[in-house]
Amino acid sequence: MKKACLIFSFIGLVVLGLSGMSFGVDMGIMTGGPKGTYYQFGLNLQELVKSKDIRLKVNNSTGSIENLYAVYKRPHTQMGIVQSDVLAFVSRLQSDPILKRIANKTKMVFPLYNEEIHLLGRQDLADFDALEGKRVAIGKEGSGTYLTAKLLFEVSDVKPATMVSIGTDEALAKLKGGDIDAMFYVAGFPVKLFEADVTAADGLALLPIMNKSIVEFYPTAEIPAGTYNWQQQAVKTVAVKAVLVSFNFRRANCEHVGKFAQILNENMDWLKENGHPKWNYVDLEFPLKGWEQYDCVKKYLVKKPEAAPKPSVDINPILKAVKDILK
Repeated sequence: MKKACLIFSFIGLVVLGLSGMSFGVDMGIMTGGPKGTYYQFGLNLQELVKSKDIRLKVNNSTGSIENLYAVYKRPHTQMGIVQSDVLAFVSRLQSDPILKRIANKTKMVFPLYNEEIHLLGRQDLADFDALEGKRVAIGKEGSGTYLTAKLLFEVSDVKPATMVSIGTDEALAKLKGGDIDAMFYVAGFPVKLFEADVTAADGLALLPIMNKSIVEFYPTAEIPAGTYNWQQQAVKTVAVKAVLVSFNFRRANCEHVGKFAQILNENMDWLKENGHPKWNYVDLEFPLKGWEQYDCVKKYLVKKPEAAPKPSVDINPILKAVKDILK
């Protein structure tokens, strides 16, 4: 009897222990720099799904190319945010067969928001086409800015004298010092660096990007007048779309990403109210040329048909029968 009681006590403790354990899913998302919008989006998504039994780890990175590699190879890293032109960049400019294979297997979860292409240069330069033969900073290798700047020159056939691969802080310092003529920065306006570290006394200006070949490739955009206190006129430019992507996983990760997408889709109002202001510019149904939505996402977004209403039952005859029995 005593032995039986001990066994039942042990079983009870095991059951209690299991009931207190969490069986949630571990997932990861690659974003960008810790001060950037990608990273803030990641934190918003982490907050959203934590009550849905998903533990989302938000990783910062150097940019789109690193994010593609990480989603392909890193454990528990099923998603990343990249620029919409990353696939075009890989197909046109990359000779790495592994990266090409990864890009071919990369699928869109959702399109996110536009990132305007800022081209800051000397005031005597008229526009993007004036960069022919000039010294231009194009961002760190592998970053989104680097990727887009290289592709802009490839598409337009404008050939600068030098393309300098450095970060935006260093590029601005060199631009102010006269060591380069212009710099690129791809980010949704307003850019904090240009708000805090550029003044009218620097003699710099945002340059329009209206090259015919470029505007056929990228959607047009505008940086409104007064976005920066030294910028008096609106500036026409182009934009890239930030995209939430996944690898073409099968089995468990397919289901995890699909459920994650369903939660995001059903909670856009919460994200707009509680997340980064750019959530207000997100259109999850935006038709993005060159991208195919992940089939594992599609199946979780299919609306279930409403159940047919149950036929109403007239209970009056039943009540009458009961009364007759009780008489």
